[in-house]
Amino acid sequence: MQSPKLRTVEKYQPPYPLNKFPEHFAVNLGREVIYLLASRGKDARLEGQDWEEIFARLIGAEWKPSNVGLDDVVLEQTAWGAKTVKNPKPSTVAKVRLISGRNSPVYSFGDKEISRCEPNELGEKILAIWNERVAGVRKLYRHVRTVVLIKSNDLLELAAFEFDTIMYPADQYWWQWNERNNLEGYAKADERHLFTWQPHGSQFTIIENVPEERLAVRIQEPPLLDRDEVLLSIKFDPSWITIL
Repeated sequence: MQSPKLRTVEKYQPPYPLNKFPEHFAVNLGREVIYLLASRGKDARLEGQDWEEIFARLIGAEWKPSNVGLDDVVLEQTAWGAKTVKNPKPSTVAKVRLISGRNSPVYSFGDKEISRCEPNELGEKILAIWNERVAGVRKLYRHVRTVVLIKSNDLLELAAFEFDTIMYPADQYWWQWNERNNLEGYAKADERHLFTWQPHGSQFTIIENVPEERLAVRIQEPPLLDRDEVLLSIKFDPSWITIL
């Protein structure tokens, strides 16, 4: 029997349309990074958890680091996983490699021998682990996204974009071992290389296209804050320190 067609209405709308960041997001992102550079100088780092916290603050969401890594930022019924990646040209790069967790068939399936086993069978297990994580988070939230910050080495050029966090049907991909003994997954539809899995450490990487409508900003390097002036501005007093 043919399945009936139903009228469905999306009663909950996400805080903003996909990849259309809120008003003033770009300026506030630049503001955050300028403060980081001014307080830490050329040694400033902006890593994954920094980006999670900054992104949550910029959109008025809750930052709640997750073991799964797919729902580190939550606003109402929308959750985000947050990723950072380095690239010398954030405004023009076409693809990025996103480290997307440790998918271990040894832990998840009890496999004992991994190296050089049948690639498609192993690849199916790798995707099954990923899909199980995504399915678990989607049970909790109506919308699940990934937000990516692409950063230059000096943090003076940045790009941000987001996409829906999806599951990958195993029958749409094929796998092979490469010359470095890493497992690579390809889309059957167009032969694109989409996944890389490393037996040592079980690291799973997804290759993501960067949309042309990314948010890209370039910022001016700020002067470094003077430590003594900062302490003076907050009226620092030695009595604040107690020797235990």
